[in-house]
Amino acid sequence: MNPMREPTHIDVAQVYARPGAQPPLGPSRLHLAEGRIARIEPLPAPPAAARHRIALPAPCDAHDHGRGLRTLAFGAQDQALETWLSELAREPHVDPYLRAVVAFARMAEGGIAAANHCHNTQDGKALLREAQGVARAARDVGLRIAFAVPFAGRNNVVYGPLAPLLAHLPPADHARLIAQRQPSRTLQENLALVEEIAELSHEGFSVQYGPVGPQWVDDEALASIAQASADSGRRVHMHLFETRQQRAWADAHHPGGLLKHLDAIGLLSPRLTVAHAVWLDAADCALLAERGVMVSANVSSNLRLRSGMPPWRRYLDAGLRFGLGLDGMSLDDDEDMLREMRLAWHQLSTVDGCERFSLGDLFQAVCGHGRASITGQAPGDAELKPGAPADILVLDLRHLTRDRLSEDPADLLALVVARATKRDIQHLLVAGRTVVHEAHCRSVSLPALEAALLAEARAARQRHPPDDAAITRLQGALRAHARCGCAPPFSERETPWI
Repeated sequence: MNPMREPTHIDVAQVYARPGAQPPLGPSRLHLAEGRIARIEPLPAPPAAARHRIALPAPCDAHDHGRGLRTLAFGAQDQALETWLSELAREPHVDPYLRAVVAFARMAEGGIAAANHCHNTQDGKALLREAQGVARAARDVGLRIAFAVPFAGRNNVVYGPLAPLLAHLPPADHARLIAQRQPSRTLQENLALVEEIAELSHEGFSVQYGPVGPQWVDDEALASIAQASADSGRRVHMHLFETRQQRAWADAHHPGGLLKHLDAIGLLSPRLTVAHAVWLDAADCALLAERGVMVSANVSSNLRLRSGMPPWRRYLDAGLRFGLGLDGMSLDDDEDMLREMRLAWHQLSTVDGCERFSLGDLFQAVCGHGRASITGQAPGDAELKPGAPADILVLDLRHLTRDRLSEDPADLLALVVARATKRDIQHLLVAGRTVVHEAHCRSVSLPALEAALLAEARAARQRHPPDDAAITRLQGALRAHARCGCAPPFSERETPWI
């Protein structure tokens, strides 16, 4: 492993201290000390080597799962979430450290300085060991990782009773699915594990409560998490209304409104982040905004898993704060946050024009609100200013500007949003340490780690091959279950993003 370098200064042609919200500062030298920006010194002109470089606050990934093996790599084909989840059984069990360190290094190469890690266990009885691997990976790569300890306990496999689904399956499959309905850990065991995992905390690793989603977590657990969060100040990270089926389940089981129910048990607060939130209605958005809840919008993932687009207009109408998350499902499987920003920008511009949502708002979402959902700090901490954390993305614009006629720096930011990709990253600094240099992770050897992960995954798959026939049968049963009217009925709800 190569030690991360700690530069004393960075020279650039432009500093976008608050991108889109204020003009760039011009040629500057950012002086760094003890993981923070010590001062920003104006320069009469950038040094020759820096004349194509700009500095921005580093983006944050507001929702991810940290899988080193991409889902397509182990055969989980893109499709609707409810059948896609069954394909995750194809993932080979690998070393938790390798699984996380490869994922984090790829995120770093995609420009990401911090991420909400919504942990999916491979072994429900080995969560502490898995968390130890993730904490070590966060330290080695050098990212800021918030580890959401997963809580679940109901509705595994299908929303609602299992018996109607089993009617579509041969008896030989029943015992396995019935066993999957049993939680791996009790509520008290999970609450205790949060405290044990919190002992692993370091500068780049913190802990959150992670109720997987209201359809998968019972009310006792949700209420206990709400109280524990209020007592400890720890944040909560939860999936919400990712799919139309989840919305239908919520409407069937909570006629008075699921979010009103969650509010009544104390879960809605500024400490909560909800991921996806595709099927929110206007009243939901207003309530979440009133309670200060943060949203992670996962644009690529929601397209790949057929969930739809976030209801951007409703977010804006309510003043709901949101960040962007890759969810381990970037559109091109490239973990490129710059591309994800572009996709979100085009969706927002198409739905509502640019009058209410500017480039400044886009960077505030990705660099400010996303960061706040991870660290709990104020969004203003993402600004490049003296005393702020030295989490800095430096882009080399030579490729972006190769055919540009104008020399006006005022339109550079729009060009960055329109064209930049991870190949344009010159530096990613996190807490003043160089994590990425010239588009490659320098804190760890990603090629070597990827090779080790693939070798271990192939060996594990050979020892324990997935039961492809059983997965296919289950997917067919899930589709039949939805068609026969056994699933929660869909309400006559308008498509939210139109």
